[in-house]
Amino acid sequence: VQLQASGGGLVHSGGSLRLSCAASGSRVTVNDMVWYRQAPGKERELVASITRGGNTKYADSVKGRFTATRDNAKNTGYLQMNSLKPEDTAVYICSLDYLDFGGPSVVAERLWGQGTQVTVSS
Repeated sequence: VQLQASGGGLVHSGGSLRLSCAASGSRVTVNDMVWYRQAPGKERELVASITRGGNTKYADSVKGRFTATRDNAKNTGYLQMNSLKPEDTAVYICSLDYLDFGGPSVVAERLWGQGTQVTVSS
């Protein structure tokens, strides 16, 4: 099972970006998906999470601007980021918990993406 994250980039303040986080594998069930971010010199911060059932949580700093959604059929999650601010500049890292039914026993693991850079210019 592999995780593919994409969607970062450079935008002006007030702009939008959408991050994607997808798990491959034919017999995989993805449960919780979480996005973190880490800016230079700062600790990693939990930005948003979404359960398989679609329940979401957000950091106070992004509430009302970021929206997490998912497509369970595609094992893919999305983080729509609107009204971006320069302080949103960071490496965004996706992680997900999954169950792999492809072997003799069910395997539960957590995957981490490689991180994608989001830069917001003022």
